[in-house]
Amino acid sequence: MKHTLLIGCALIALGVSGCAVGPDFKKPGSPGPTQYGQAGQPLTSQAVLGGAEKAESGLQGGAQTLHPGQDIPAQWWQVFHSPALDKLVRKALDNSPTLESARDALAAAQENRLAQQSAFYPSISGSFNPTRNKTSRTYSPVPNSNQWLYTVHTAQLNISYVPDLWGGVRRGVEAAKALRDAQRDQLRAVYLTLTSSVVQAAIDYAALKAQLETTESLIKIQRDLLESARKQEKAGEFSLNDVALQRTALAQNEATLAPLQKQLEQQKHLIAALVGDMPDAPQPEFTLNDLTLPSDLPLTVPARLVEQRPDIRTAQANWHAACAQVGVAVANRLPNVQLGATPGYAAASIAQMAAPGYGQWAVMAMITQPLFDGGLLRHQENAARAAYDQAAADYRSTLITALQDVSDVLTAIRTDATALADTAEAATASGDSLRIALAQYRYGAVSQVAMITVQQTHLQTELALAQSRADRLSDTVALFQALGGGWWNSKDFELPRNPSWHPDKGLAVLLP
Repeated sequence: MKHTLLIGCALIALGVSGCAVGPDFKKPGSPGPTQYGQAGQPLTSQAVLGGAEKAESGLQGGAQTLHPGQDIPAQWWQVFHSPALDKLVRKALDNSPTLESARDALAAAQENRLAQQSAFYPSISGSFNPTRNKTSRTYSPVPNSNQWLYTVHTAQLNISYVPDLWGGVRRGVEAAKALRDAQRDQLRAVYLTLTSSVVQAAIDYAALKAQLETTESLIKIQRDLLESARKQEKAGEFSLNDVALQRTALAQNEATLAPLQKQLEQQKHLIAALVGDMPDAPQPEFTLNDLTLPSDLPLTVPARLVEQRPDIRTAQANWHAACAQVGVAVANRLPNVQLGATPGYAAASIAQMAAPGYGQWAVMAMITQPLFDGGLLRHQENAARAAYDQAAADYRSTLITALQDVSDVLTAIRTDATALADTAEAATASGDSLRIALAQYRYGAVSQVAMITVQQTHLQTELALAQSRADRLSDTVALFQALGGGWWNSKDFELPRNPSWHPDKGLAVLLP
């Protein structure tokens, strides 16, 4: 027995010290570009208003300056300085079933990794088998008892071990760990997507509300104008056609109320779903003036972006797992050694098991080599190598998309600031034009057609202004999302030390 243990230990040492077949994964280097296709572009966007004028108006028209290398806070949405928004995001993080599902998926991936590690150790099972037997008189009597009816109690251990000669087990554990890491980055991606979606939903709600209020305000003016037109028609100053034109303009704008109201209600339902509420649950109201446009924004260099974007990290982890699976497939085609031992006792009674002479044991070793399997293992290795190439291509595609996302957002920050400046100027001019036209209308100095044109122009510019204000806020959300959202400054994604954990006790995404 001692010699068997020595042989087993030697083989175990051989398995541990042996090389692992298959390619070793090499972490990809930093992306080539040092900038996001914005060379020569200013780091500060245009301001619509300045100083006290901006503060008084509440317009999201301040200049925004990009600071390369500036870190991103974990609770990045607080840059909008809205307590209601902060409360809404916290509620979403506490109640979102999507986030809970991602935590459960990570728990499963962690347990699968630990389960894969069990192959490093021997497998031991015990059995106890009492039997009552009768032997035919045709056969010789049972030795030592001369009885044809007898009892045997058998207690035995079954020990088996497969040394990891070619590193197939180590590659399997490597793949499981990489998949666990990918799932952890998926959780980070869900966290980032959820918070960004909640903030964006609040901005969209505020924009729709502003558009609805603008439309209702103009409709109120148009109703007054229609009443005035009817009075002037009775006095002979207006024709029936003038009244019909005003009534048509009013009806056209009233027809836009229902779609806006529908969108506003659907936006409420979206917010309720994001925070884990029922559609009819009350939600906070948001206006564009409640949200402050941050003047200073972070900008991560491309070399750092690959460490921050959860989707890039997930693609890299999947690539790593595919690389390790190639080693598993190669190891499956090589000779294998299996060791086994079955120590135990066999006696006519349980009491005899404590006496000398009733012990029994067997040791065994087996070498196996696949000889013919119809090409199964060869094709599995080819498939693993193809999956490895696919994962590499997916990583490159994800990286390119990430760089494109940041470049697009940086462009939007600059161009939308310019667009807001132009739209704000147009809205100011249309507002002045409407006030002048209303004053002239009372004295009959402007035609009905011209008056209606001024009304529609004012409505369109005000609606465009509300959307432009929302666009600048949305650009800020998109930038934080494109840069990774600052999850690395939070401790919410650390794996617990005790692997046997319930998702409610570990990895809970709770904000301090």
